[in-house]
Amino acid sequence: MLDRRQFLTASVAAAALAPAAARAASTEGAKLSALLDAFFEEDLQRVPESATELGLDKGARAGLKARLWDVTASGIARDKAANADRIARLKAVDRKSLSGMDAVNYDTVLFVEEATRPLLDLDLGGTDGFSPSCYVLSPITGAYQRIPVFLDTKHSIETANDADAYLERLGAFSGALDGNTERFRHDVAKGAIPPDFLIDITIGQLEALRVSADKSGLVSSVETRAKAKGLNGYGARAAAIYDAKVGPALDRQIAALKAVRPQATHDAGIWRFKDGDAFYAANLKYTTTTSMTPKEVHQLGLDQAAEIGARLDVLLKKAGLSQGTVGERIAALYKDPKYYYPNTDEGRAELLAYLNKKLAAVQAKLPQMFGRLPNSVIEPRRVPPAIQDGSPLAYSEGAPLDRSRPGYIYFNLQDTHEWPTWNLDTTLYHEGLPGHQLQGGLAQESQGIPTLRKTMYFSGYGEGWALYAEQLAAELGMYENDPLGEIGWLKGQIFRAGRCVVDTGMHQMRWSREQAIKYLMSIDGDAVGSTTREVQRYCAIPAQACSYKIGHTYWNTQRDRARKALGAKFDIKAFHEAGLASGAMPLDVLGQVVGDYIAGAR
Repeated sequence: MLDRRQFLTASVAAAALAPAAARAASTEGAKLSALLDAFFEEDLQRVPESATELGLDKGARAGLKARLWDVTASGIARDKAANADRIARLKAVDRKSLSGMDAVNYDTVLFVEEATRPLLDLDLGGTDGFSPSCYVLSPITGAYQRIPVFLDTKHSIETANDADAYLERLGAFSGALDGNTERFRHDVAKGAIPPDFLIDITIGQLEALRVSADKSGLVSSVETRAKAKGLNGYGARAAAIYDAKVGPALDRQIAALKAVRPQATHDAGIWRFKDGDAFYAANLKYTTTTSMTPKEVHQLGLDQAAEIGARLDVLLKKAGLSQGTVGERIAALYKDPKYYYPNTDEGRAELLAYLNKKLAAVQAKLPQMFGRLPNSVIEPRRVPPAIQDGSPLAYSEGAPLDRSRPGYIYFNLQDTHEWPTWNLDTTLYHEGLPGHQLQGGLAQESQGIPTLRKTMYFSGYGEGWALYAEQLAAELGMYENDPLGEIGWLKGQIFRAGRCVVDTGMHQMRWSREQAIKYLMSIDGDAVGSTTREVQRYCAIPAQACSYKIGHTYWNTQRDRARKALGAKFDIKAFHEAGLASGAMPLDVLGQVVGDYIAGAR
């Protein structure tokens, strides 16, 4: 990828040689930039929570702070219409006249809209979780799962207007709940009923949320934070809204799930739905941004699990663990109590302190491989206990554009005995630095790409980068004096390879949940509780779990391509800047960007 100075120089030279062509390209580029800016504003209006998460619910957009995403049937219809309209507006731009970053921007945004269209046309579930899901309600999807944490951690309260906006959103939460319930009934009528175990967990989480107003975090959050700013009376007002609107909406949702529960089967995969195969294929393309078939993904997982398993075998033997399979030997490590923090609040605090120390250590080494680092604070946190039953083991949430709060790395600490110390570091590098927080932070701070692109996310690119970041941590020497930490890193790698196997296994090859759990535990030795939650996540959001290893493989392929093409001219800092400064993108577009970087470096 050419840097901005090289790009501008090349543009001027091209204009001098072909003035008419340059003017046409400039006109179409400006047209595209204006269009993408319009898309970004439309997205903020459509999903007001995103304005809050990005720190943009101020000034002319202040009204967005009192609104939530409309997930009712009418809102879904508007989303479908907007998708068709966006594709038409993009096609009105002359793609042949675009080059450089304009071409990257165009190809990236068009991919999103075109990959989304078949999922919208299938008319199942929604996009309220990690990726499009055929289940609008599950342990990991739904307004009930998303909005309470959002209101508590993202909706800031500094003024009376902020507190009033919180109350507006609290009232709107009941509408989001009812919209999800309506959608759930619609999907059930089409035969898309979640497996019995997903329904049971969802009901349990909803019932934990459905407490009396005086015990609700939805009420205490605004009351406590408003009082800290000298604003009184908000607890009583929030309690009245909760009792009149939110509580009854939760009751309706619980009742809808319980009514369907007798119809649920134990089958884990979506192969059993009329449109299950089509949904899986569409979501596999959407999340991996490739055209790989389920069979190809399954085989990639098997091949890489075998290769990584061989590497683990060598390391485990060096550590004195030579008896049993690789999975059994890792499981033996899990049973050693010396590798755990106490399963108490004090132990959880110690664990978080350890993560902060490790974060500082890796950050000090990053200038060896990166020319710039994001200007944001990063904070490890515990997953809120109210949603920990259905939560992944760990996940990342970036800082807003205005850097008004830190970026968060969430660890599910329901049971600290699921987190041996030798498995903490690689997860920190994945979710934090040089993983998601670095990649997303640099995209936000990149110059020359539209705001829409700065805030985009592609699972194949982003999760692939995060796995590649775990590898970079090893290459930076973070495990030089920590052989067990290196085992933890490769254990994470074989786990992601296993995801490709079990996700395609359940959704295409009719594997049971229990078969998937058994396979994963056999290759990585993980605890049954955490493995079960992970497998249930793949049941709830089909295909997304495959994106990690596919993306990681692609990043390594592109680095090898650049190193081979450039030889002594290859610069790891320049390669990373080229791949990250352009923002998140489909993997094929990343290949184009790396090609530009190679041409420029030559």
